[in-house]
Amino acid sequence: MIRNSFAWRLKPGMREAFGRILRENWEAISAHLAICEFHNFSVWNAEDLLFGYFETDYDLAELKESRKEPFREWNRKLSDCIDWISEPWKAMRLMYQDFGIVRSEKDLIRHRVFMTRLKPGMEEEYKRRHDALIEARGGKITPGPDSNFSIWYAGGYIFGYDEIDTTMERDRTQADIDADIAWETRMFEIMDWITNDVDWISGEVHAPVRLICQRR
Repeated sequence: MIRNSFAWRLKPGMREAFGRILRENWEAISAHLAICEFHNFSVWNAEDLLFGYFETDYDLAELKESRKEPFREWNRKLSDCIDWISEPWKAMRLMYQDFGIVRSEKDLIRHRVFMTRLKPGMEEEYKRRHDALIEARGGKITPGPDSNFSIWYAGGYIFGYDEIDTTMERDRTQADIDADIAWETRMFEIMDWITNDVDWISGEVHAPVRLICQRR
């Protein structure tokens, strides 16, 4: 399985128009996603950012040009509403992964999707810190509840995608909470939050992430 992602920015005042165009074309888009065998597709929004995630069994470079054309047409329809943050048909940089055991029963998972803005020059420091987490795992597979967890970068922004197995969730211990506070406090040095994931630590108020569309 290959994980794919993309990122857009809504142009000022174009949120309503974007939603209308998406609704008008969603049936055709959804059908074409099936033709192209794009699985587990979803688009998420916070503030003016849009993040898309989907999975394929092949490299997107292998997708026929004839099958790209409908996407290009929808992109033209949306061009007054969005700017690309990532590059069309090119992979965003994978900054971290902890795929664990990917759940096939998607009805049993909930999503955590987050967005942050890196401070200038902090891309490599972010990658270094997360590479250290991978090294600390020592090749062990995370059993859950987090699964299919990946973090992506484009244009100064970080986008995280996580599928959480609700059957494995438990109350967090004080040690868990203390570890979260220590980690996130250090991360404030290199990034600013766009979503509200750590408002409970910072005391700030940010936008909650919203699911815009989904096709499993």
